[in-house]
Amino acid sequence: MATGNSGRSRHRHDDVAGMVARKVEEKVEQQRRKVEQKIEDKQRRVAEKIDEKQRRVVEKIEQHADKLERLAPVAYGIWTRERPGTRRPRHSLDQIADAALHVADTEGVDALSMRRLAAELGSGTMTLYHYVHTKDELMALLGDRVMSELLLDDRELPDDWREAMTAIARRTRDVLLAHPWVFDIAEDPTVGPSGVRHFDQSLQALSSLDIGVAERLDIIQTVDEYVFGYCLHRRNDATDTAPDEMRSYVIDLARGGEYPQVRALLDEYGTDDLWKELIVHERDPSRFDRNLARILDGIERDLPPGAAGGGG
Repeated sequence: MATGNSGRSRHRHDDVAGMVARKVEEKVEQQRRKVEQKIEDKQRRVAEKIDEKQRRVVEKIEQHADKLERLAPVAYGIWTRERPGTRRPRHSLDQIADAALHVADTEGVDALSMRRLAAELGSGTMTLYHYVHTKDELMALLGDRVMSELLLDDRELPDDWREAMTAIARRTRDVLLAHPWVFDIAEDPTVGPSGVRHFDQSLQALSSLDIGVAERLDIIQTVDEYVFGYCLHRRNDATDTAPDEMRSYVIDLARGGEYPQVRALLDEYGTDDLWKELIVHERDPSRFDRNLARILDGIERDLPPGAAGGGG
């Protein structure tokens, strides 16, 4: 009997010891989890504080961007100043311009901000400010990126002045129609290197003409104004989302008797046929070249005798 009691006593002792060991292990595990949770919570709070501080700094920079722009109203510095730091720059101006162009083309120019551009580049917003100081500089960089697409290869520029101006005008039209938002980025954009190169190429197109600088500038600006006006009109027409309302509005005005020429066209062609004619004319792809030729015809007739030499 004594032996049996002793065995049962040892079993009870083992059971108690096992229970105590399990409780100790559970308590240790609970403590470990608590410690890990505290560490994770602390790390998260630290990260949140860092993010919050960075967000406040970025917001402060953006809030004062207009003050920086007033202090530096002309954005030429983006091309002329030295880049900060001695290490190799993480981004080039060409890379930044390409990224800005991509955002403007895919999301609209209104979506383009320093923060959005930084995200596109995989960079920090504050880092981007080392390269581009203000929103004006960003818009100048973007505008000059578009201007770079206007440039023709030297082999593409004909020797004949009319053919050369026609080639430049067509390229300009194609680029502006591809990036219609360019009319919204600035009323008086800063001229960058590509803009100066475009001007130089336009002068080259007229180099065969024996005329003064004032006459050359007249020709260049006349053609530019025609092309830009044509593209702006096309852009505005493309954004007209209510053509039926416009049609009804014009017809109602004409019926009032205060627009006799419009009323005469309506009486002659009828409402439906006249409106179709207007739409066909607006969308006629040959209209650009046809009217550009008329402008160049007028310029050519106005040239002094012998100004065009053998190439006129």
